[in-house]
Parts: sequence; structure tokens; C-alpha cells
Amino acid sequence: MKRKFSWLTALLVVMMLVTACSSNGGNTQGNKASDNAGAANNTDQGDKEEPPYELTMAYFSFGSVPKDLLLVQDEINKITEAKINVKVKMLPISFSAWTNQINLMLTSNEKLDLFPLFGTTYANQVAKGQLVELDELLASKGQGITEALGPDYSKAAMIGGKSYAVPSIRDLAQSYGFLMRKDIADKNQIDLGSVKKIEDLEPVLEAIKSNEPNMTALVNGVGASAFSSFVTRDSLGDDFGVLLNYGQGDLKVVNWFETEEYANNLKLMRKWYEAGYIAKDAVTIKESSADIIKAGKGAGNLASMKPGFAHQETRNSGTEMITVEMQPPFASTSTVSKIMWGIASNSKKPEKVMEFLNLMYTDKDIVNLFDWGIEGKHYVKVSDNVIDYPNGVESSNVGYTGLGWLFGNQFLSYTFKGDDEKQWDDMKAFNDRAIKSKALGFMFDSTSVKTEFAAVTNVASQYRIALESGVIDPEKELPEFIAKLKDAGIDKIIAEKQKQLDEWAAANK
Repeated sequence: MKRKFSWLTALLVVMMLVTACSSNGGNTQGNKASDNAGAANNTDQGDKEEPPYELTMAYFSFGSVPKDLLLVQDEINKITEAKINVKVKMLPISFSAWTNQINLMLTSNEKLDLFPLFGTTYANQVAKGQLVELDELLASKGQGITEALGPDYSKAAMIGGKSYAVPSIRDLAQSYGFLMRKDIADKNQIDLGSVKKIEDLEPVLEAIKSNEPNMTALVNGVGASAFSSFVTRDSLGDDFGVLLNYGQGDLKVVNWFETEEYANNLKLMRKWYEAGYIAKDAVTIKESSADIIKAGKGAGNLASMKPGFAHQETRNSGTEMITVEMQPPFASTSTVSKIMWGIASNSKKPEKVMEFLNLMYTDKDIVNLFDWGIEGKHYVKVSDNVIDYPNGVESSNVGYTGLGWLFGNQFLSYTFKGDDEKQWDDMKAFNDRAIKSKALGFMFDSTSVKTEFAAVTNVASQYRIALESGVIDPEKELPEFIAKLKDAGIDKIIAEKQKQLDEWAAANK
């Protein structure tokens, strides 16, 4: 696995899962968090007389377990034992086995204190009583976490007015636009600066189609349509009942698939498919969009983006990529809650776990041990916040690799040589300026409509990729799709979602 595993790549692996990043350090927000963490990090001297609490921290991993994991763990424990009288046992679990293994640990009351959560399973874990309520612990031991997240994002994981998880600090919002190969743009004198809205892409796609006959102009990857990544709505988690206009209206939940906007999107995709801009086999594609572009079979794709995205995709695709943003950054519960951390109800000392979690959001040394390993062995400093591999070390033989977007506060992470040194400052500004849905913090619990939810999900899987890639005619197939959704129970889901949203809104005035 590559050293700088991207959030977007991980996103594809999950659902394919998650996006993201590399690392950095000392931005002003991160330094302030570190400076103010002392009150939450310091424990009573009486604590020092007790043996260290041994904390089990499970997390998912990709590829083999790093050979120097225990060395990194020992370095982390030197800090945590001195500061909070805690020693951590890092327990990486292969992502392919993650769901089954973590469920087994939670249900069999195995030793487990801290683990990452996905927004898609979070509400169910809360309903099963598998997570510790965090509000009092955050107030007494986790002030650094709430300060680093800020008031809007720190409340994004509440269920029933209570917090059971905290989001990792990374790209908490997403913007939307078009990504393409720079060499193809240069060769065909394509200026993405003239693209302001999605309709403006048509001459770009036409130029690619006419001059690059062996390339797909608008690529989609496995499990996604050509239009999947373009969002102007708050999906409220699943698109089965949404808020239009970035959730800026009156909190009226509507059927997305019945809206004029959705119908117009499908007509545009159909037009582009018939013009040859979209692959004929769009429904059955088995590769990621990055792999298609890397193989020279595609020129570009619509994408959810963030600061540094073009550089990230340049690495993933092996050729220089350029981007144009067509929608502003937008934050919803779904974008914030993709990756969070929770304390297992199995934990014997949740207060000690919270002290450790607080260090993951405030202590720069802890963050960079998780992200990069040991200075001098796994990396060397080029400057205060920029690092590189030591002599003789490269991504293929380094003894430790981490996932920066996973371990707490990525804004405290170093930047790897070649990446934008200001990427975390830019990311923080990106998060801060994002349009925030009025429903940010609302999570739908589908338990009462689980039968309908399963049926609607099945119908959507049969139609959406084909419709949203223009492969089938929306004039004929969209009414049929909507009818089958209604037969499957989407109206009942929407009614239940509206009820829960109204109750949430009333409680959060």
C-alpha cells in the first residue's frame, strides 16, 4: 500500500470507502489546540500511583501489518504513560475482516476500548448500546477535541441530542467539479477556466471525443454512475428522502427521484451517452475511474473534491491532473460522519480512553507517530513541518505506514515532501467556508422501516447507475423506476425521515 493513501481511494474501498490525504503540522488551529490541551491531558498525581491503564485500540488497515508497529506503539506509550498514565495496544484488523471482527468483539465483550466508526453503521451501534455516551467525558477530559473540531462539526454526530462519537479532522466538506488529464487539455487547447456549471462541460467533452477516439471523455468507475459524485442536495444519509438546495430551505424532505432537477440531470447524461462521451459499458465497468485514466482509456470524470485533490489524483493516476470546481464546498452529516471515533461500552475506564483520544486531537507528537512513525527511522525532517524518507528508505521498504485521515486530527500531521506545505491551512479554510446543511447533525434511524429500506435499496441498485450514466432512456425508465420505488415503500421511508427530522429540529432550536 502506498505511503500516502488517499481519502478518495479509501472511500472507494469501503463502498467503496473513503478520500484523503498525507499529512502536515503546525497550523495555527493545531498549535492552539496543542497549547490548550494541558487541562484535559493532565491527570491527578494520584493516577501516577496506579498501574497504567492498558487501552486496546482497534482500527482497520489495508495491506499487511507494518513490521515496526510495536516500535511505534512503544514510542506512543512513552508519551501517554508520562502524560495520562495510559498504555495503548494497537490492534490493526484487515479491512476485509473489519465488520465481522469488530462486531464479534463488541457482542462477546472482548477487551476493546477505542475504535473508528462509519456513519453508515453508527446509529445501529448506538441502538445496540455498544458505544459510551461521550458528552460528560468531552466536557471533563476532551476539551481539546471539541475546540479542534469547532461548534458545528463537534455536534455533527449527535443522536437523540447526545454524542457517542467524534469525527476525525480532515476534509469535513466536499466541493464538486471536473477532473481531467492536463496533457489532454493542453493538446486540445481546452480551458477549464471557462467551465462554471455542468452544462459548460459539453464543448470540453466534445473536443475529447473528436480528437481522442480511444479515450472515454467522461469516465465512471465500478459501483458509480457518471453523475454519482455531483451533489447539490443533502442526501440525509441515503438519498431516500433528501433536502434540496444544500439543505438551505425549510427542512422539507422530498423524493429526490421525482424532482425536476433529477430528471434534467438524467436527460443531460442521456444526451452525453448518445453523443459518445460516456462509456458504452458504463453499467458493467469493474475498474476505478483512476485506474481507467491511468491506463490511458479515459480523460476525466466528475468528482467530489477538496484542497490538494488534483495533486492527490496526479499520484493515483500517474499523470498530471487538473480540476475545475463547479459547486461550492458543502458539509452535511454524511460528509462529516464518514470516519469517527467511539469508545466501546466494553471499556473498563472510559475516562482514561477519553484522555487518550484527546491526545489524538491535540498532541502533535502523538499524531505524527500514528501517521508517519518514528523520526530518523521512518522519516526525516526537511523543515519544521515537511518530511521525507531517510536515505535508503522508500514507500516499498519503509517499516511503518499510517492513515493520516484516520488518526484524530490530521491538521497536526507533517506534510510529505512534494505536497503543498499549506494544505492543512487550506483544508481548514475549506471546512470553515463550506455551506452547512441546516440538517448538519441529523442522523436517520431506519430501524422502523428496515423492510422498506432494504426493498428500496434493491430497486435503486437496479436502476441508478444505468439512468445516471445515460445508458437507458429516462423518458421511459424514470417513471418505471419511481413507480417501483413507491411499491417498495419509499414514501413510508420519507414520512418517517420527515418525522425524525422535525423532532431533531425542534430539539436543536
